[in-house]
Amino acid sequence: MLSEGWKCFCCPQILKYPRRSVVAPIQHPPSEPAPSQPLPQTEHCSPPPPPRPVRPKRKKSDITLAAVVIIQTWFRRRRALYEMRRKTAWTIYQNIEYAGEQDQLKLYNFFLELMQAVTTNPHDAQVVAKVLRRNSSLTGLAEELDLKHLTTPEAITVESSYRGPHIHTPIHKGHFEALILAFQRGELLHAHYVLLILHELRHILKRLPNVNIVSTHQSRYVTVVGDLHGSLADLMVIFHKNGLPSNENPYIFNGDIVDRGFQSMEVFLLISVAVIVYPNNVYLNRGNHEDHVLNLRYGFMKEIIYKYKSHATRLLRLFENIYSWLPIASLIDDHIFVAHGGISDITDLNKINEIKRQKYISVLSPNFIIPANEDQFQISSISDEVLLEWRQILDLLWSDPKQADGCEPNTYRGGGCYWGPDVTEKILQKHNWTLLIRSHECKEEGFGYSHDKKVLTIFSASNYYAVGSNRGAYVKIITNQPPIIIQFMATRATHKTLTLWERVSYVEDQAIQNLAEKFSVNKSRLMKEFALVDPGNTGRISVNAWCDIVSHVLDLQLPWRTLRARLVDTDISGMVIYESTFRSKELRFTSNISTNPRRESLCQAIYRNKDLLETVFRAIDKDNSGVISMQEFTEVCSFLGKHNGSKLDEKQIMDLAASIDLNKNGVIDFNEFLEAFRIVDVGDRFQN
Repeated sequence: MLSEGWKCFCCPQILKYPRRSVVAPIQHPPSEPAPSQPLPQTEHCSPPPPPRPVRPKRKKSDITLAAVVIIQTWFRRRRALYEMRRKTAWTIYQNIEYAGEQDQLKLYNFFLELMQAVTTNPHDAQVVAKVLRRNSSLTGLAEELDLKHLTTPEAITVESSYRGPHIHTPIHKGHFEALILAFQRGELLHAHYVLLILHELRHILKRLPNVNIVSTHQSRYVTVVGDLHGSLADLMVIFHKNGLPSNENPYIFNGDIVDRGFQSMEVFLLISVAVIVYPNNVYLNRGNHEDHVLNLRYGFMKEIIYKYKSHATRLLRLFENIYSWLPIASLIDDHIFVAHGGISDITDLNKINEIKRQKYISVLSPNFIIPANEDQFQISSISDEVLLEWRQILDLLWSDPKQADGCEPNTYRGGGCYWGPDVTEKILQKHNWTLLIRSHECKEEGFGYSHDKKVLTIFSASNYYAVGSNRGAYVKIITNQPPIIIQFMATRATHKTLTLWERVSYVEDQAIQNLAEKFSVNKSRLMKEFALVDPGNTGRISVNAWCDIVSHVLDLQLPWRTLRARLVDTDISGMVIYESTFRSKELRFTSNISTNPRRESLCQAIYRNKDLLETVFRAIDKDNSGVISMQEFTEVCSFLGKHNGSKLDEKQIMDLAASIDLNKNGVIDFNEFLEAFRIVDVGDRFQN
């Protein structure tokens, strides 16, 4: 072994390039002179490698630029992935929402077709008559007297134990501010005072024209608020940012005040009191959800029954009448038209002003298709003049804009129309309008322009689909100035602030959960279709077949290929393991319901139509008792089976009804029905 100070001279030197200012070069000992020439090569030694070229030093600016490019590339890819996930989740939510509205309108169109046709089935006729018949068949003065008698506030006594706000006439600003504080504390206004406020509102609404005439010349501006859907938090944010309504701070509330949210009553009462206190500066347009038919399905009726129990019938009857008196549009400074849904190619302001709007207790179920009693279930043909008048209101409340020219039925929602930029240009020129402001459609940023900025959509309910799914917005119309749009998002103090990525992930997860529930309640239908394309019973089908089947069965036009990785498993060859479609959600029944295959299929069919069943049940349950007879339950299920094109065995339905009747009292309590079926998380059984 040689020591560190000695070098081998039998081999040539191997040149090593020193690292900059890190390793010092080897110094020769002073006693031994450096060799002047290389030693002869031996057979054991290899020639020295050629010297490596010295790389030029990179400038600091070059390194910085390269880092910037890498970061930008990463950010753009991340942003593109975020945008794709966001749009996919948004598409899922909108498809599911509009599918529900389609079902609702298809059901009532089916009722109308049955009533216009000569039906030989008395059970169908009876169900239709019960559903479409109003709570009162009286008209004119008799109906007015009956309504006042039933809904008079004096019929309800305020208990001494009541600790909420007290309201008396004349209603003033102090009452308005007291209600705001009480509702923020979670207090419930007594039914006596609710009826008092609603009667005062009705008294004002009956004096108003079909189209509110709004001027900004005194106040210099007006604020337009879009859909609130029972979100008290959003209304409070608007009042905080924009100020409370007053003669100096006018408001237009553009419909859809109720439904979906769990504080629809509080929101409607606050806006009602604002209209009462400032009748010349606070305006309320009718939306498509200001309709008792939609309230049956989308939550407001259920909220009233839950909060006011024994007084629910009075309140529902009065709300039903108030909806019919709401103005259907507003006109700002003669050139900005404000309607909830929009317009169509037949929109005519003169014809709109001539309509007796109080006839339309329900826009979906107007007076000319309501039977007087259960025996009169058939109606004569409807005249073109009546249909044209109906369409004027229907289009104002239900329509949506589209990018292409023309006007066509709105098959996506099931009601109103789709109108294009040519229709906007035509109607605006016809009436000398410059802008159309509408709501009715959730926007991710709370607003959206279309048709060359001549149509403005304003949506004021933030977090509409899920927490973080969208912003809310309102617009200020200032005299001789462009509209000013203010965005916001209501958050609870208990919720931490989410990053953009966390918000998208949460919204996407909720959307996927909704789809998983759809799969679980359509399991029998899906498995039947899967089996048809898998005759060998391998449990595997192609991706194309899986996408086509779920799109057809669920009737949802979604990017199924993109969603496949989140919804189903595949094997190493890329084939879909189709039973994994039902891996996370399962429809389970109460313990006293046996689950043979036929019973399971029937239960899935009934649960799949749960929302429609609830709509029909609540329509039949005129006294809001929450119960219907076993026979009515069977008739309704059979009737809806025919509506959906599926045959349901009446004997099986009756057996199921007996199983659902938990307390065995011979009637179906709708709460019992809801408790009989439950969608539960079962975990990923294929991974476990």
